[in-house]
Amino acid sequence: MHYLPRREFMVRGGATLVALASFQSRIAYAFPTRAGEEVIKWLDQLPPNPVPQVIKNQLVWEDLDSWVTPNDKFFSIAHFDRPVIDESTWKLEIGGSVKKPTALTLADIKARPRQEVTFTVECSGNTGLPFFNGGIGNARWAGTPLAPILMEVGVLDSGIEIVFWGADKGEIKRADDVKFTQNFARSMSLADALDPKNILCYEMNGTALPADNGFPLRLIAPGWYGIANVKWLKRIEVRDQRFVNQFMGRDYVTLREEEHNGETVWMETSVGRARLKSAPARVTHIGNDYRIVGAAWG
Repeated sequence: MHYLPRREFMVRGGATLVALASFQSRIAYAFPTRAGEEVIKWLDQLPPNPVPQVIKNQLVWEDLDSWVTPNDKFFSIAHFDRPVIDESTWKLEIGGSVKKPTALTLADIKARPRQEVTFTVECSGNTGLPFFNGGIGNARWAGTPLAPILMEVGVLDSGIEIVFWGADKGEIKRADDVKFTQNFARSMSLADALDPKNILCYEMNGTALPADNGFPLRLIAPGWYGIANVKWLKRIEVRDQRFVNQFMGRDYVTLREEEHNGETVWMETSVGRARLKSAPARVTHIGNDYRIVGAAWG
């Protein structure tokens, strides 16, 4: 068995052959493999995951054999519980600052125009912990566009922010004596929510969403980090003011040092759109013939 130091490779670069393919390109999804090749394992293997109930199915880069991640190998992160939802009684509520509040069953949503997108979902915290560098997966998502639904319910002129509420919930602590239970939620501006690429997704790689990835419905917002692609959707709320909660104003906030008029200012920004990234994914060899396959996304 051969091993390769990942960090050293990324610093030095260079290889006999590099096959760099974009997750989002229209190339064939067949993964470039050769008969008889041996995978060279990375030396810096991840330590055991101490929170398997929170982070499931991390991508193992050396095991990549398809640009589309199978459902049973797709990573899943839950900040609270993982709700078990009965499709027969579930409804998506849409309300707040709208003219016509409504509720849609899954059948109602599936009866609407269908839209598909191949999109790489990555957790914004990927590589942020010693045991976490596989919070990424690429899938074919299908659902119905969000924008027409928002237009049909009639967003009031005062509406500026769209909040996506999940069915998952848990305890929030603000101080030793302040605790309360709240559902997971993230928001985006009305303009961002109306992006025609956003879909209310009920299908993943040709089958119903798996329970761990948001069944029966989730938001898929291409170009945004995973935290914005809310799973287990139960309510969409139009608000007339900014929305701040644990996952908008405290967690998932980027802190950057910036220079303004000769002074240093620390800027805090809620994590939103994904940045362009690339990485060496898999190194193989047959004798002295080496192949490096990389991926780019964002």
